[in-house]
Amino acid sequence: MTTGKINVSVENIFPLIKKFLYSDHEIFLRELVSNATDATLKLKHLTSIGEASVEYGQPKIEVKIDKEGKKLHIIDEGIGMTAEEVERYINQVAFSGAEEFLDKYKDSAKDTGIIGHFGLGFYSAFMVADKVEIITKSYKDEPAAHWTCDGSPEFTLVAADKQTRGTEIILHIAEDSVEFLEESKIKGLLNKYNKFMPIPIKFGTRKEALPKPEDAPEDYQTEYQEVDNIVNNPTPAWTKQPADLTDEDYKNFYRELYPMQFDEPLFNIHLNVDYPFNLTGILYFPKLAADLQIQKDKIQLYQNQVFVTDNVEGIVPEFLTMLKGVIDSPDIPLNVSRSYLQADGNVKKISNYITRKVADKLKSLFTENREDFEKKWNDIKIVLEYGMLSEPKFYEKAGAFMLYPTVNDTFLTLDELKEKIKDAQTDKDGKLVVLYAANKDAQHQYIEAATAKGYEVLLLDSPIVAHLIQKLESDNENRSFVRVDADHIDNLIKKDDAVISKLSDEQQEKLKTVVEEIVPKPTYTVQLEAMDSSAAPFIITQPEFMRRMKEMSATGGGMFGMGSMPEMYNLVVNTNSDLAERILNAADNDAQSKLVKQALDLAKLSQNLLKGEELTAFVKRSFELIKS
Repeated sequence: MTTGKINVSVENIFPLIKKFLYSDHEIFLRELVSNATDATLKLKHLTSIGEASVEYGQPKIEVKIDKEGKKLHIIDEGIGMTAEEVERYINQVAFSGAEEFLDKYKDSAKDTGIIGHFGLGFYSAFMVADKVEIITKSYKDEPAAHWTCDGSPEFTLVAADKQTRGTEIILHIAEDSVEFLEESKIKGLLNKYNKFMPIPIKFGTRKEALPKPEDAPEDYQTEYQEVDNIVNNPTPAWTKQPADLTDEDYKNFYRELYPMQFDEPLFNIHLNVDYPFNLTGILYFPKLAADLQIQKDKIQLYQNQVFVTDNVEGIVPEFLTMLKGVIDSPDIPLNVSRSYLQADGNVKKISNYITRKVADKLKSLFTENREDFEKKWNDIKIVLEYGMLSEPKFYEKAGAFMLYPTVNDTFLTLDELKEKIKDAQTDKDGKLVVLYAANKDAQHQYIEAATAKGYEVLLLDSPIVAHLIQKLESDNENRSFVRVDADHIDNLIKKDDAVISKLSDEQQEKLKTVVEEIVPKPTYTVQLEAMDSSAAPFIITQPEFMRRMKEMSATGGGMFGMGSMPEMYNLVVNTNSDLAERILNAADNDAQSKLVKQALDLAKLSQNLLKGEELTAFVKRSFELIKS
C-alpha cells in the first residue's frame, strides 16, 4: 500500500481564480480591505497583551487610485510581514494567516474581530489585476519585503526600503477591469462592503473649514484645510451595548442604513448574545402596507462588520425578512466567497433565537404600553400574522400579544374575545362563533345586522386572514370563525326566539320554485328564511368554506399553493318581506321574473357583484320601472 500527499499543481490556478473564485469580481476590494483590517486588529491584540512592543496609535487603512499608472493601492498600518512570512502566507495558496493566528492565540484573541478563514482572499486581486505587488514591513525589527507576481506561478521576493510598519498592496489593473480605476466605482464598493469596518478607511481627502478667529476682520475669508476623507463608521450602533444607546441613536442609525427611507421605524429590537453563539444586530419594524407585495432583502448580514449579503434567508425566519436592519455574526458558516450559506446547526439556532427575541420584545411592548402598541398594530400585523402561520415557535408565544381589531375600533386578544362572547355567540353545537368582517364598507349591511343584535364583530382585513383563521380553528376545535356575510345572522348563532314565517309551507315551496327558475344555476343556491320584516328581501351570502378556500387560493401564489375556486353563493329570500308576497301574487310569469331579477340585482349590487353587461341591463330596467 502506498500513502502520501496529493500535490495541487499551480500552473493553471490563476486563470481559475480569475474566472471562478468569486461570482462577483468586485469582491476583491472587500477581501483586500478585510485582510488589511485583520492585520491591524492582530497588531492591536498583540500590543494589548504585551507581545508587541510598539505604539498601536490610531491606524487607518487607505485606498488610493493611480488612474494614470492604472494602479490601485490598499495600504494598512497593521502587523506587516517579514520576508519569511510572505513566503509562508502568500506563496502557499490557501494557507490562512488569520487561521494560524487565531489558533495560536485562541484564548485571548476570540473577540478580536479577525475575519479571514480561508487564505484565498488575497488571490482575489488577480481577478482584476494582471500584476500584483506587496510591499510590507513587520512590526518586528526586520527588513521590509517586496513581492511581485504577474499572475503566473513565478514570483520575485526582494528586500524593500519601506521604513514604516504595515502592508501596501498594489494592483496593476487589467484592461478588462479598468472600471475599478473610477473613483465613483471604488467609493460605491467601499460603501457597500466596508461601510462599518472596525478600522477607519481613508479614500481621498476633503476640505474642512478652519474655525474663525475671534479677532477676524469683517472681510475675513474662511480658510480651509485638507483632512482625510474617512468613508466608514468603525463603531456602528449594533457594536454598542443597548444601555449606551438612546432612541435617537437608533433612529440615526436607521437613517445611516437607509438614507433614502423617509419613514421613521416603528420600533427596534437590539440583538446581543454571546452564548451558545455570537450574534449582534438591530432589527427595525418599518411601516408596512397591508399586502404581500413587500420588498424583502432589506436586512444586511455582516461578519465581524464586513458586509456579506442582504439575502438572509435561512438565518432570519422568513416572516422577519420583511423587516430592516443588520445582523452580525462570526458563527454563521460561509463559503469561500462569504456569499452563500452552508447547512449548519448554528444557523437554525440563530433563527430560533431571533424568533424568540422578537416575540419577547413584542410582548414587552404590549405589556408596557398597550395603547401605543394598538396604534402601531395595522402597520405590523401582516408580519405577525405571517409569523404565526410560518413559525411554530412564534405561534406558541403570539397569543400573549396578538390583537384582533373590532369594527368598533377596539382591540381584543383572543382570550379577551372569548370571555366577552362566551355566553352570547354560540352555534347549535355549542361552538363559539367568532364573527368577523374583511371590509367595513363592502359588508356594512351584514355588520349592521350583527351589531344591531349586540354581537361582537372583528375586522380582519389582511390578505392572509383566511389562512390564519384556518390555523386558529385547527388549534381549538371549540371555536369557529365565520364572516358576517357567510349566512344570515340568525342562522349563524343559536337563537331561543325563532322568527315564524308568514307564508305557509305550500307558499314557501311555490316561492322557492319561482325564484330557482329565474336565478342563475349553479352559481346561486336559493334558501328561504323567516326573518324580521324589516330585513332585506333578498340577501346574498357566500358559504364560509367556499369563500375561505377562494381567498386562500387567491393568496396561494407560491406561498400556500392552492388552485382557483369556483364562484358559489347563497341567495337568502326573506319569506316575511312584502316582496315575497308580491312575487307570489304577481299577474304572470313575466311580472314574477322582473321582480326576482330586480331584487337579485339589488342584492348583487350591494355586494359589488353586478358588473359589465348585467349592470347595464339593471340600470336600463330600473329606469323603465321608474317610468311605469
